[in-house]
Amino acid sequence: MKVLFVNEAGVRRLLTMDVCVPLMRDALSALSRGDAVQPLRSLVRLPDGSGLLGLMPGYLGDPQSFGIKVVTVMPGNHGTPYDSHQGVVMLFAVKHGEPLAVMDASSITAIRTAAASAAATDALARPDAGDLALIGSGTQAHTHLAAMRTVRPLRRVRVWSRNRENAERFAREAETVAGVATEVASSAEDAVRGADLVCTTTSSREPVLRGSWLAPGAHVNAVGSCFPAARELDTEAVKRSRLVTDCRESCVKEAGDFLIPLREGAIEDSHLLGEIGDVFLGKLKGRTSPEDITVYESLGVAIEDLASAHAIHRRAVERGEGEWLEWGGPGGAF
Repeated sequence: MKVLFVNEAGVRRLLTMDVCVPLMRDALSALSRGDAVQPLRSLVRLPDGSGLLGLMPGYLGDPQSFGIKVVTVMPGNHGTPYDSHQGVVMLFAVKHGEPLAVMDASSITAIRTAAASAAATDALARPDAGDLALIGSGTQAHTHLAAMRTVRPLRRVRVWSRNRENAERFAREAETVAGVATEVASSAEDAVRGADLVCTTTSSREPVLRGSWLAPGAHVNAVGSCFPAARELDTEAVKRSRLVTDCRESCVKEAGDFLIPLREGAIEDSHLLGEIGDVFLGKLKGRTSPEDITVYESLGVAIEDLASAHAIHRRAVERGEGEWLEWGGPGGAF
């Protein structure tokens, strides 16, 4: 038996953004129609609070995929050569349970998170949206710039980061690699004012986006926060929005952007309209008017990783790519 091993370069070669966006639309639709098993992630925290190990298992019915992502989250890695999220995605066969593939999780996470935001943006943002504000200048900002370009023609891009040098580096790379002219904003407010697409991609525990800055009709992808006590959006931003998420259970257990305004009494449970998969399936209307402010609350769920891994495995087989190593041997009695 041979198992496929795919490193970061292989993932980026086999899981391009144009391939991944429709994958995420299909996977999140499957979740909302009940064709998936999606437990909440479980976490093992280091005693000093410096990081954690996350376990994200799941099953997806179409395409039939079975596996787990194991990932470390180390916020202290920002500004170092190490990603804040590192790990592996492991794919198993459904019938006999044999391992099929081991893949780099950092690159899958970076691509599939942004691709899910792009699918949500295509469903929720105004058709003429194209003025993009990026809050944060790390990996997710890079992939979100690429993802937003797949669903809307961008006429203006602004980026803001707490570290101006990082924002300036991002702008140079966006110009050189992607050919996208990007302005460095002097503040988060300056980046967001007038934007009709906003992506928050930070590790902040306190709001970096205020509702008073948002223009009527704006769409927000809230990506960076996935813990109950941390948030990127202030209460006013959430109150003003039509709020949808990737997975309802994850949102009501893990999303500080939703839970903190709820605890404050500023919103009710019903403010969370539903899952983006319900919008894709036509069960829920995301945007009701050009003036609506819409928010996609992204927690990141295992079925996104599984759909990505399934596609990478299939494309590697078709193209004869990746490293294939012998694994295990004949079974026997203990």
